Amino acid sequence: MRRGRVRFIAASVAVAASGLAGCAGPLSTVDPAGPSAAAIASLWWAMLIGATLLFALVMALLLWVFLKPATDRSASPKLWLVGGGLVLPALVLTPLLGYGLYVGERLLAHPRADAPVRIDVEVRQWQWTFRYPGPDGTRVSVNELHLPVGRAADLHVTTADVIHGFWIPRLGGKVDAIPGHTNVVRLSASQPGHYRGVCAEFCGTGHTVMDFAVEAHDGDAFEAALDQLPKDAR
Repeated sequence: MRRGRVRFIAASVAVAASGLAGCAGPLSTVDPAGPSAAAIASLWWAMLIGATLLFALVMALLLWVFLKPATDRSASPKLWLVGGGLVLPALVLTPLLGYGLYVGERLLAHPRADAPVRIDVEVRQWQWTFRYPGPDGTRVSVNELHLPVGRAADLHVTTADVIHGFWIPRLGGKVDAIPGHTNVVRLSASQPGHYRGVCAEFCGTGHTVMDFAVEAHDGDAFEAALDQLPKDAR
């Protein structure tokens, strides 16, 4: 009996360790490195907790039915349907809906007093082009995005061919690049370092190579990095 308990504990620790290891990495959405990603991660955790509560409630009711078959069944079926199917889920889902709307509103690129850095993102099969307008002209980088640490950046995303999905999981949510239309996503990195972005929308045979590097620079290092980039020739 004791040996079986030890094996169960060891197996539980191994499973937990494997699950926690999957929460890290360059494409993790629960290891945020920016305020937008942190807000999305907090919403995910809130939804997980809500779903867990509902699941636990359903399982508890199921066990109660099986373990107490002789319990009085005088309550009407309508009461069970309304209480268990409407009232209890509403108590969990309504706060989640409100919190989701609150988080979603905070993620929008509203006008603000301190103007965010503007970066134009043009997506093509199979390349990402980033343009940084500035007083001395527009700098450009290919397949490598430069961001300042601690400052908001508005990325204006568009494409000229097919729909792509711009996504840096550790910094924020996904936004689609749509031909003939520009979508804006506001991102900010909380710490300097290297991140990874991907195309999150199947865009053809080269979709698997549609990733790009992200470098977040602290202080004056951002401006210094832009000064090293070539100017846009167009």
